[in-house]
Amino acid sequence: MNTYFCLLPSKSQDLPLASRPVVAPAFAALEDTLIRFFGLVFAAAALFLTPAAQALDYPSRPVRWIVAFPPGGANDIIARVIGQALSQRLGQPFIVENKPGAGGNIGTQLALAAPADGYTLLFVAPHNAINATLYKKLSFDFLRDSTPVAGLARGANVMEVNPSVPARTVGEFIAYAKANPGKIAMASAGNGTAIHLSGELFMAMTGVQLVHVPYRGGAPALNDLIGGQVQVMFDNLPSSLGHIRAGALRALAMTTAARSQTLPDVPTVAETVSGYEASIWYGVVAPKGTPAEVVAKLNAAINAVLGDAAIKERLAELGCTPMPMSAAEFGSLLATETAKWANVVKFSGASMD
Repeated sequence: MNTYFCLLPSKSQDLPLASRPVVAPAFAALEDTLIRFFGLVFAAAALFLTPAAQALDYPSRPVRWIVAFPPGGANDIIARVIGQALSQRLGQPFIVENKPGAGGNIGTQLALAAPADGYTLLFVAPHNAINATLYKKLSFDFLRDSTPVAGLARGANVMEVNPSVPARTVGEFIAYAKANPGKIAMASAGNGTAIHLSGELFMAMTGVQLVHVPYRGGAPALNDLIGGQVQVMFDNLPSSLGHIRAGALRALAMTTAARSQTLPDVPTVAETVSGYEASIWYGVVAPKGTPAEVVAKLNAAINAVLGDAAIKERLAELGCTPMPMSAAEFGSLLATETAKWANVVKFSGASMD
């Protein structure tokens, strides 16, 4: 009997059983081998191209953006402004999730423990750099366990006094404080906050002795400063701006290296105290190990958003300026800020453990 090779067995199904062609065993084995071979080739190619493919496809589903403080504060507002713009640019929702508690450590721990795939991001600010040494028993290492993504904005604290204080300049305040050591009360939003440590940095660099009075939040501290129960505060500019313009508080200086566009006539602390700088910055990190291609795509999108005129205007309303930079530049900022605030924490003796 003749043996036939057939690739279309359906044509033989009408033939009698004894007359149907038979697929040669050798051909079947070869076919199986080829299938396995090309399967391995395609699998290897897919594995090799995974990071690039992720970047091209990213984001293909909603992105969680964790803010480690309650809704309504500066962190939350800025995250929502930028997140909405990113949603429009990248075609997927950037959903802000507020996870407050422990000075920002609960939200930070949650974000850094998430899968490193670019679908969980963390909004960061000076509290992350401060907490690295303020808290002695953290379950994470902020610098080690995060991947810098992008800077967002820079804002200012304002050194302000109750109008009853006779000083009208930083130099006059230093002289007044040295003539009255331990008699001037400095309000803050709480022990170890950026507002508190901005004042501690001022004391370390000038030698003045102020009495720190921590409050449970910036609002009650500001109320007592206006009421005269305390005399000086290094508050966030957006919170105090209306009171300064109304004359209820006197702005002595900005804490940033350069003057603020919002109050251009107010000098900086550094114009009197060389080297002083305690600006507020905001940015984005992802869990350690997030693919570089995903980080690069996010960084490019964020920097494009920060260049938009409407975003610049909204940030200006919040007392901030855009802070576009590469992921590597933002990583350098995080390292520098963490080291700087570690020295201030040590000087102040502040601890949350």
